Amino acid sequence: MLYEFLLNYVDTLTFLNVFKYITFRTGLAFFTSLTIVLLIGGSFIKLFSNRKIFNPIREDGPTDHIVKKIGTPTMGGVIILIGLIVSVLLWADLTNIYILFCLYIVTSFGLLGAYDDYKKIKNSNSSGISFKLKIGMQIFLALIGLIYLSYYIDYAEFKNLYFPFFKNLLINLGWFFIPFSIFVIVGSSNAVNLTDGLDGLATVPVILVAACFAFISYVTGNIVFSEYLQILYIKGTGEISIFCGSIIGACLGFLWFNAPPAKIFMGDTGSLSLGGSLGAVGIITKHEIVLAITGGLFVLEALSVVVQVISFKLTGKRIFKMAPIHHHFEKKGWQESTVVIRFWIISIILAMIGLATLKLR
Repeated sequence: MLYEFLLNYVDTLTFLNVFKYITFRTGLAFFTSLTIVLLIGGSFIKLFSNRKIFNPIREDGPTDHIVKKIGTPTMGGVIILIGLIVSVLLWADLTNIYILFCLYIVTSFGLLGAYDDYKKIKNSNSSGISFKLKIGMQIFLALIGLIYLSYYIDYAEFKNLYFPFFKNLLINLGWFFIPFSIFVIVGSSNAVNLTDGLDGLATVPVILVAACFAFISYVTGNIVFSEYLQILYIKGTGEISIFCGSIIGACLGFLWFNAPPAKIFMGDTGSLSLGGSLGAVGIITKHEIVLAITGGLFVLEALSVVVQVISFKLTGKRIFKMAPIHHHFEKKGWQESTVVIRFWIISIILAMIGLATLKLR
């Protein structure tokens, strides 16, 4: 909106040329979303507390959670989404198909998450909507977005799957591209959702992954840098840096309130939308495998649940004391802050490895 408006005056006010630079608008997007979240966060926490929009605590979870976290407001993802979406609308090129796709994913998955949070609050339990309905709706929403995206994308490489550490190793997915992309978006969405179980645990890894892909999307959309790094050049993907910058700012602002002890939780409203949008960015930049590396903590959390369920159904025994895996370490006696900080360290290491794949080819 504001970006397009300012461009109308570039010829008469030459200093406005700075708004043509993606790096400048990414910085503006970051500070805009950060400022919005910091300004409205306190008011939303007070509103949600007064309306008793509290987070239902798992009864089978660690005892400390029942004592310390009960009565903490949830649906803080609303704050993140407001800062994120407003920032993108102000500073991104709204004619860019990739920006529109990301906005669709983050908004639709956010609404689904909000409905799930509403059901949890209404029924006063941590179940929410059924697992089958949630997954079914995520698949449907992702499918609609991908059909729309595929209709406007005309380059052949879009359906390729590229492997890091190799210059020319790729697989043409063909018709399997849509199912694979749905898996990436839905898998990423639920992986972040499963990670969001401790104060600040999911927020910092989301920031790290978004920061990595702000850089990746910029160099992918720059013909000089992409040629130098020997990665696929995709015209227009540089604009996704602004979307990622907005995620970083919104999440950093939210961390101000979500840091231990959390004053508010993001809930499914935030985790489903942020996870889905990271999956969308991975698909757009054709770095889906790098997404799995940089977001390795989310993958680990999701796998711990899958392994736990399979093991219990096949053998009747549980591998972990509790899943997702962050609760396992709590059950072993680790303090919540210890689990969170150590998992942050793992995320930083994985983010560095993911970025290294850009050069090691």
